[in-house]
This record gives sequence, structure tokens and C-alpha cells, in this order.
Amino acid sequence: MLGPLTAHEEGTSVVPTAGKPRQIFATLALNADCPVPISTLSKELWGESAPRSAVRTLQTYVMQLRHRIEAALADGDPRSAKDVLTTEGSAYRLAVSREQVDIARYERTAAQGRTAVAAGDDAAASALLNRALGLWRGPALVDVPVGRVLEAEALRWDEDRLATLEQRIDCDLRLGRHRELVPELRVLTARYPMDDRFCRHFMLALYRSGYTWRALEAYQRLRGELTAELGLRLPRDVERMQHLILSEDPELDLPGSVAHRERALLFA
Repeated sequence: MLGPLTAHEEGTSVVPTAGKPRQIFATLALNADCPVPISTLSKELWGESAPRSAVRTLQTYVMQLRHRIEAALADGDPRSAKDVLTTEGSAYRLAVSREQVDIARYERTAAQGRTAVAAGDDAAASALLNRALGLWRGPALVDVPVGRVLEAEALRWDEDRLATLEQRIDCDLRLGRHRELVPELRVLTARYPMDDRFCRHFMLALYRSGYTWRALEAYQRLRGELTAELGLRLPRDVERMQHLILSEDPELDLPGSVAHRERALLFA
């Protein structure tokens, strides 16, 4: 789900190609092993304008999904399609383990990374957060038509990915990996030109790598995007970063580095 929607049983895809069955399958997979009320599925497909035939139409879509699942089950598998996609009162449930869904694996690994951040173990945190980010193959549900339910979930997970990426970059900066970060941050600031978080990281990585003028150039680009295009003021932490760079403040140097010690003596 972290990218194009894929799901396989014994190597055979069970993802429908038609839009609305695809939405239903994605909604069920997002809530793997949990009942999803028919009302939720209806809201996803039609919003507040569900037709009178909504329940019957949903049943038809579920039947189509079950046909795909049945065709993919191996000979001798004791399960039937109705065991995999179950009916529970006025709800349906995709009976697969949460750990079989990439979102659940991402969530667990990212949480472990954040725990390592809180414990001050930047090396472990960077590795775990990077592993979590490696599960992404593109924007969440990029090839699924989304209604009100899936759209909110896709936006939430995409925002979570950016927050995880920012945390991993924070760890790498504390680990002294600024030179390795410069190419990645150049791409990120081009992709997200109004994201002050990535700009601030880019400025610091450039400054520590000896490219003060490029750090100030990145500042000016963000200022142009926010001020000229939207009429907004720059965030205070970006303004502060520019001030620290202009004054070559030792606060920006990697703690324990030669530059940090030398500048600290000058400012003492």
C-alpha cells in the first residue's frame, strides 16, 4: 500500500483492476484483520451520495473480490474465499495478519526508530528509520482511486513518511553525515520547495560541508518561494539558521569537531 497497490496469494495477484472494487480492497487491507462496516465502505465509494442500491452494489463488488481470491488459492488450501474475505454482521473483514501489510511493518519499524531517538542512540535510530522508509515504493495508494476514507489515510501516511524522513536526517546530521546528505537534501528541497524543514537541514549540511554561500542561496530560494509567492514570513528557525551561518556561530559545528573547538575558542 506504500506505493502502487499490490497483493498476492501464492504468487497470483488478487488486486482488482476496476476502480471501485480496488477501493474496497484497499480499505479492507488498510484495516487488515478488523471488521470494516458497510457504512465506511459506502462512504469511501460514494461519500454522502450513496445510491439506494449501495448495499447490493457493494455485495457485487465483494463477490468479484472473492472470485479473484478463490482463483488464487492453492489446490489443497483448506480456506475458501469466504474465509479470507469474511462477512461479519454489517461489516466485512480481510482475514490476513496485520504484519502482512507493509503499512503495519512500516509503523512498527518507525516506532522502534523513534524509541532509539528518544534513547539518544542516533546510529540505531538512523538505521531503523531508514529501514522503515525503504518500505515505501511511492506515494501511498498512488494507483488507487480514493474517496473520503482512503484520501484521509493516504495523506496521513504521506505526512508520516516526511516526518520520519526528517527525523532520520536529524540523526544523520548529529552523526556527522552532512556531506552524504547534501545530494539527498538538494533533491528534497527541489521536490518540496516550500518545506522549511528540509531547507533548514540543507543549509546546515551545506555550511558544515564548507559551502556557506550555497547555504545562504538555499535560504534566499525559500524566502522567494514563501514571501514572493505566498506573502508569508519565513519561520523563525530558518531566520535563526541564516543568522548563525552569517556569524559562523560554533553552535552549528558538529560537537567535538576541530571547527567546533576552534570557533568555540574564538567566541569565548
